Amino acid sequence: MSVRVRFAPSPTGQVHIGNIRAAIFNWLFARHECGKFLLRIEDTDRERSTPEAVQTVLDAMNWLGLTYDEAPLYQSTRLDAHREAAETLLKAGHAYKEDKGGTGKGECIIFKMPGKDMMFKDVIKGELRKSAKDMSDLVILRSDGTPTFHLANVLDDIQMNITHIIRGDDHVENTYRHIALFQALGATVPAYGHLPMIINQQGKPYSKRDGAAFVGEFREKGFMAEALFNYLTLLGWSPGDDREKMSKDVLVSLFTLDRVKSGPAQMDIKKLTHLNAMYIAEMPLDQFIQKERSVVSRLEWGNACGENLFKEVCKLMQSRAHTFTAAEEWKYFFVSDIAYDEKAVKKNLNKEGVKQLLIKAKERLATADFSAKSIEDIIRGVEKENGMGEGKLNQPVRVAVTGTSIGAGIYETVALLGQQCVLKRLGYAIEHFCI
Repeated sequence: MSVRVRFAPSPTGQVHIGNIRAAIFNWLFARHECGKFLLRIEDTDRERSTPEAVQTVLDAMNWLGLTYDEAPLYQSTRLDAHREAAETLLKAGHAYKEDKGGTGKGECIIFKMPGKDMMFKDVIKGELRKSAKDMSDLVILRSDGTPTFHLANVLDDIQMNITHIIRGDDHVENTYRHIALFQALGATVPAYGHLPMIINQQGKPYSKRDGAAFVGEFREKGFMAEALFNYLTLLGWSPGDDREKMSKDVLVSLFTLDRVKSGPAQMDIKKLTHLNAMYIAEMPLDQFIQKERSVVSRLEWGNACGENLFKEVCKLMQSRAHTFTAAEEWKYFFVSDIAYDEKAVKKNLNKEGVKQLLIKAKERLATADFSAKSIEDIIRGVEKENGMGEGKLNQPVRVAVTGTSIGAGIYETVALLGQQCVLKRLGYAIEHFCI
């Protein structure tokens, strides 16, 4: 039988990376097996499952390239089928009615668990067992006639001919119930695989408190879809070697469920950021410029970015950009007045002897041809004359002309800022910060 898997989100807000990782694993498995990847929108919560929430799910999938192979199934269109299935189970003796909790609001339909120990072979975790005494009966149809998650989930998987259910391991307990429902409905039980939980550095479930946790946040913070897709694939799965950066085609060719790890996977923003930087460094310059243009266009100084200078800055900074929001730090290239980082000033400019060194550098830069090579020769010369180690003057010059201690190569940066700008800023730093 051809593989058929699904992603079944409940659109009640933003899309958590744990949920989208489940979608990625399903998508990769389907593509590797030449099967079908399907989408089911579990939108029975009519108050929270708004059109906007549904669109958020669709946007996240589209951004990450999670294409689905058939029209999405909206669970809210299947309520009659859910009610009919509950009545069928009732008539067959697999369920009973009860005023749950004695509320007087009407009777629920409750599914009777088989009353025997259960076992299933998880394709990721191996053989799992549960004692009959630990499995209580469950409501499948509420007194208001709406199905619970358990009934709707199983019935829709039957309707969609799902062969493999790959989801988070927080659903393991539900799986015993769902297997019992499949069997009571006379349907073939799909293969189940439960993905390891994504955790923080303390070993607890990764959440908003730990930083960005939703797909939309990573997009807003300037991460590339390809990098996030690549990284999330490695959270709980391994290609069997030390490779980290892999294209979707490579991931599809390598992805098998037997390489999914059963233990928790720790989210590491630093690793994601490093991987993202690798993707950015390799993208065509024109695309990088376009992305960064969209970033600075939202900033108050964005209109000050001339086309030619912006292109040259992008060319210089691309290899150092960790995310697309890196452009927010490039203000010193485009405005006359810059802000100075207090810590950088204190560490690099508020020191005995720096003033005279910068004065010498400024005097020689005033007559230089202002190529990166001549700028380097001048700074190297000042260092040598004053018995300094090579590169010791780089940071004082950087802070003086950019206001920050972080950036691209200082010689290229100085050349790009231009002679007039550099001399003015050196003069300002000498007068205001040097002792």
